[in-house]
Amino acid sequence: MRRATLDKFFVVGGLSLAALLLVLGVVLKSNASFASDYVRDQLSAQQITFTPLEGLSDEEKEVECLTDNAGAALTTGKQAECYANEYIGFHVKDINEGKTYSQTSGAARAARAEATAAAEDGTPDEALEATAAELEGKVQGLFRGETLRGLLLTSYGFSEFGRKADQAAIVSFLAALVLLLASIAGAIHAMRTPRTAVVE
Repeated sequence: MRRATLDKFFVVGGLSLAALLLVLGVVLKSNASFASDYVRDQLSAQQITFTPLEGLSDEEKEVECLTDNAGAALTTGKQAECYANEYIGFHVKDINEGKTYSQTSGAARAARAEATAAAEDGTPDEALEATAAELEGKVQGLFRGETLRGLLLTSYGFSEFGRKADQAAIVSFLAALVLLLASIAGAIHAMRTPRTAVVE
């Protein structure tokens, strides 16, 4: 095979791959921008603001992301992760001594059944009724807190997909540039190589 023919083959192949990587990079960059804009718009619509520094408890002041964002509007995925885990997560644990919504819900249903049974037997028990009502209130608090926490962490996860797509786009652009330069070098080599030269 002639050397010039082989060089041309590599040049065409390199340019084709470079074009493919360029298109892939554009698509990845577009998806990264969409994810970033979408997360920002959705979080901004919630109008969540971090507690100002003076309003944080001593324990909360030890959390770097809470102090760094004190008083700021929540608009990014990283902020959503911080607010969900370090603020909501911290306060949700205080609702029922660290028990989850599921655990508390089960206890509330059992307490309500016990209080209802006592009332139906004609011996209503105020203590049982108060316990059931208290647990039901905790169930509502846990449900709201864990739901908001889950939604914020979903936004964080979506933002991470966007961030990784942005990184992949940069890699694609760099690889396309390398292939383009290699193809240019191959084209120059093909022009300088005698037409009679062969690959041995």
